[in-house]
Amino acid sequence: MAALIEVKYFNSFILRKTLAASGAAAWNGSRGNNTYPKTATSNDKNWAVEESRIRGGYNNVSTDYGAKAYVVDDNPIASVRTNALIYSGIFNSRTGINDTNVFSVGTDITRGVDPINGSIQKLYAEDTNLIIFQEKKVSNALIDKDAIFTAEGQSLTTSGIQVIGQVRAYAGNFGISKNPESFAIYGTRKYFTDKDRNAVLRLATDGITEISNYGMIDFFRDEFGQLNGGKIIGGWDIYNKQYVVSIQANSTVIPYKTISFDEQVKGWTSLYSYKPASSISLKSKFYTAGPTTKEANDSGALYQHYVTSQPRSYFYGAQYDSSVEFVFNPKVSMSKVFKTVNYEGSNGWQVNSFVSDFTGIGYPNTDFDLYQTVNTQDKTGEKTPSVLSYNEGTYDSSIPSKAFANITTIPFTQNSGVLVPPLFHAGFTRKENKYMANLVNTSIAAPGEVIFGDKMTGIKGYFATVKISTDTLTDPGGMKELFAASSDYVESAY
Repeated sequence: MAALIEVKYFNSFILRKTLAASGAAAWNGSRGNNTYPKTATSNDKNWAVEESRIRGGYNNVSTDYGAKAYVVDDNPIASVRTNALIYSGIFNSRTGINDTNVFSVGTDITRGVDPINGSIQKLYAEDTNLIIFQEKKVSNALIDKDAIFTAEGQSLTTSGIQVIGQVRAYAGNFGISKNPESFAIYGTRKYFTDKDRNAVLRLATDGITEISNYGMIDFFRDEFGQLNGGKIIGGWDIYNKQYVVSIQANSTVIPYKTISFDEQVKGWTSLYSYKPASSISLKSKFYTAGPTTKEANDSGALYQHYVTSQPRSYFYGAQYDSSVEFVFNPKVSMSKVFKTVNYEGSNGWQVNSFVSDFTGIGYPNTDFDLYQTVNTQDKTGEKTPSVLSYNEGTYDSSIPSKAFANITTIPFTQNSGVLVPPLFHAGFTRKENKYMANLVNTSIAAPGEVIFGDKMTGIKGYFATVKISTDTLTDPGGMKELFAASSDYVESAY
């Protein structure tokens, strides 16, 4: 039953559900107020406000004071079906019909999918079908139609009385795990991730393809394995026509990784420095929401990428370096000494590291680092950088120490009032727009090695891993091109 209480509010009834015990506190005029004491028999959630006139307006049609028929279920039995869909009545703006709040129990308005495949994480309506993404499966549901199959196995589509018709699963035991935020779409292609199976997937007209197999199996296996309940933000970059996915673990120790996939080359082309909270493409422009500062965790700032007025490698108000890592591996079975590092491209590239292969664990349990020849760059200035860029390594005879410090200006000599270029380069030198530099060995002595370190020419090994990046001095944020890289080497004998 309900009790009618006179209140000061115009055109309103205050209804209270009858309690089993007496002594309920009186309503003080504020629904949801927490000022009066609550007991087991008094709770502000037992109150409701109901209008006496239609739309509550002055002199509007009043409700009839006759009997009111309603059903009260004091003990409702609710069930949570994470693998089922339910639909309401229709909505038609032209005729004014809006039954979106009507769920008739007299009709079959639910459609379930296999619960063994986990909960439904995302729905996507495409044309007249509905794509259902579960944790372990992706299915396609017909809308307003059913499919009957001939004796040959061919399907014939017919109109049906059910809103959600037959559900057919795509081939492959892949789902979207619990990361619906990784979903992105372009044309007929849908991209998403399956963290539980270490896979990045593409759903197209030919079915599901595991695009993480394109040279990135180890990367996604390691990154998804340490996600630890984090997020995988996916989006379509309409400017570059790429699927961009950002793997963000729930840890300040594990760094985020933002990487892009290009359909034209069937590969993962770039690793970005920004950490998006969400992304969207609109009218040939790509936007992400990211932090307002380089290290902030807030995600309220909307940022447009590829703006010509902004520097390159510039995200969310911070300037980053661009880098490329590659391997020198000519004549794979021959031991070599890499004497130089060379490249063709723009001024402003420096070598961060030049590291050879290692022999392995020795006996008894010696560190494999003893068998590596390493040439690394230390930004703190405690060690000489491995290979400075053309501008960073420029100096003259009056200030030779400038070549080995973190300089911020390019030194020039004054000759009869005319600025002339410096004479020396501790790093890359240039000739006909080709850059070259000698490699200074900074490794420690391996067992049995007589000459080592800077007394020895080049880096010794079967292959070498090289990381080259843009410097902070030469046209920061400008365009830097890199066409080719090479190294002069000679045969070596251990």
